[in-house]
Amino acid sequence: MALTGCAHMQGRSTQDQFMTAIAQHCGKAYAGRIVADTPKATTPDPFEGKALIMHVRGCANPTQRLDIPFHVGDDHSRTWVVTRTSSGLRLKHDHRHQDGSADVVTMYGGDTSTEGTAQRQEFPVDSESIASFKQNGLTGSVNNTWAMEIHDNTFVYELARPNGRLFRVAFDLTQPLAELPPAPWGH
Repeated sequence: MALTGCAHMQGRSTQDQFMTAIAQHCGKAYAGRIVADTPKATTPDPFEGKALIMHVRGCANPTQRLDIPFHVGDDHSRTWVVTRTSSGLRLKHDHRHQDGSADVVTMYGGDTSTEGTAQRQEFPVDSESIASFKQNGLTGSVNNTWAMEIHDNTFVYELARPNGRLFRVAFDLTQPLAELPPAPWGH
């Protein structure tokens, strides 16, 4: 049965359904694989050949905030933070160094501009992130749109740009990992 057809989700906003669907995986971690990476952004690719793991970890108030660390091999610097706002949802990328200190480029992301669906939410880059990207020489990122998808068997993280850049990682929700990854750096 599709998530939108579940009786307990009927009558709730698509964004509430989206958050609830992810929260059902609280405390679990899943392996992922790159399903799109065109054109390649950098060489060497920092993701290629490394274990990609998402961990739905921060669920103290899952209808308001979800923390989802994204581990790339032995790099535990990334956490996706999805929060409820007065007008929708916000995605921020919390980047930390191994000592726990914040990266110079951290807490970037954006807010939803539409209701989206129970399965997909898009987060166009916000003005604070654009300013940070410009200040730090990351002008290629000023048109970013991030998206997350949750389906019965798959979670997807996506980065897209109007110039054709598309990066997608799909995580298999049917196979929770027996061993959880370590806490992300700084947590």
